[in-house]
Amino acid sequence: MPLLAVAVPRHLAAVALAAALAFPLAACKTTGDGDVTGSIGQRDLRRGVETWSTRYNADPNDPDTAISYAKALRANDQRAQAVAVLEQVTVKHPQNKALLGAYGRALADVGRFEQALDVLSRAHTPDKPDWRILSAQGVVLDQLGRHAEAQRHYASALKIQPNDPDVLSNLGLSYALSKELTLAETTLRRAVAQPGADAKARQNLALVLGLQGRFAEAEAMARADLPPEEAAANVAALRQMVADHTERAKVSRPMQLTPRRGRDG
Repeated sequence: MPLLAVAVPRHLAAVALAAALAFPLAACKTTGDGDVTGSIGQRDLRRGVETWSTRYNADPNDPDTAISYAKALRANDQRAQAVAVLEQVTVKHPQNKALLGAYGRALADVGRFEQALDVLSRAHTPDKPDWRILSAQGVVLDQLGRHAEAQRHYASALKIQPNDPDVLSNLGLSYALSKELTLAETTLRRAVAQPGADAKARQNLALVLGLQGRFAEAEAMARADLPPEEAAANVAALRQMVADHTERAKVSRPMQLTPRRGRDG
């Protein structure tokens, strides 16, 4: 008797987005600007904000100082203030590519996605593309539900920076959002295998495994970066989320069954 699996329904993209709530480190996208991670203590984050605030106030028109100050603010979850800082300096330096890149990422942080796309498009040029900006544009396009476009941007980034784990992780999650879970898993396994791969890639892989109903594998992967009890709780929340969405799908239309493909596609 062949193994059967539920065909990936339209609502699964919503599950993938909602699952970010269950996995604190999962469904993580990186905009490629070296964001400070949760490993830095809150006291250090506040100290960084204070340091860069002093430097910024001494010279509020310096692009490099503004970028560093905004980065510290974003790490401290002061995202609206980061946007305000970068917006003011960008008015004075409208052609500064590094400044535009930082401003575009900050706009994406606060949900101003269309404006972020416009700014990021000016942060590099077709003849001199920046793979980090391409990846950041992909992140914003995914937030807008334009997954095919996002994937083209990630592919372009990978041509410049092959096998970058952050870009692969973003691409894998994009495949999950476009309901291509086998391809998502394959891509995320590539990301995890790269030198320098971090918790984001591993937890995104755990998320995709869970979305396929492979909860034991998801929990084992989550334990690489989370305490056992937290990993178990996150997977339990994800299991319930998938079950709830599946139950709603049953009410709206009959369940479709298709042969399960192998793990490697």
